[in-house]
Amino acid sequence: MSQSRNLTPVIRFLDILMALSISIPAAPILLACAIAIRLTSPGPAVFAQRRVGRMEAEFVCYKLRTMKRDTVSAPSHQTSAQAITPLGRFLRSSKLDELPQLWNVIKGEMSFVGPRPCLPIQLGVIDARRKKNIFSVRPGITGPAQVKRIDMSDPDRLAGADVSWVNDPSIAAYFSTIAKTALGHGGGDRVPSNQGQGE
Repeated sequence: MSQSRNLTPVIRFLDILMALSISIPAAPILLACAIAIRLTSPGPAVFAQRRVGRMEAEFVCYKLRTMKRDTVSAPSHQTSAQAITPLGRFLRSSKLDELPQLWNVIKGEMSFVGPRPCLPIQLGVIDARRKKNIFSVRPGITGPAQVKRIDMSDPDRLAGADVSWVNDPSIAAYFSTIAKTALGHGGGDRVPSNQGQGE
């Protein structure tokens, strides 16, 4: 745990640097996506949802809306694929729906790398994370479980994957996790094809 504490300010610096650097070129992309969402389906362009963050403090997580307006709020693995809009499928596969979370990173509520924040109603996930001290770190836009395609339907396996970031974080792991996600390995929040907004 001492290594995690020692790296916390370094990772925070990298988070701020990257978020600010990405925000400027991403702004027109975010605006274009928001306009496209409003033109292709009724409802707001940005979806806000309460999540459980560091030290179990709740915060509002922001994403571009990828589902129909009246979709029940639920984890992705419990959500019907039919709830996703045609544009939403593209936004999710390209990870563009995560762009508003840059604001969460700048505010210090999230990091680029960490356990994906769960919903307050996901008591099984919360309990499994408590046992492994997962809440001692900021939740991430992506993380170890994400790139291993482990979703929140298996809380113990999820926590077992994410605890590697808690116990043995590194700058190398930080950048490799981001790179793997950018290359398409981040699938822990996918919606089952045979099944609210979520994850």
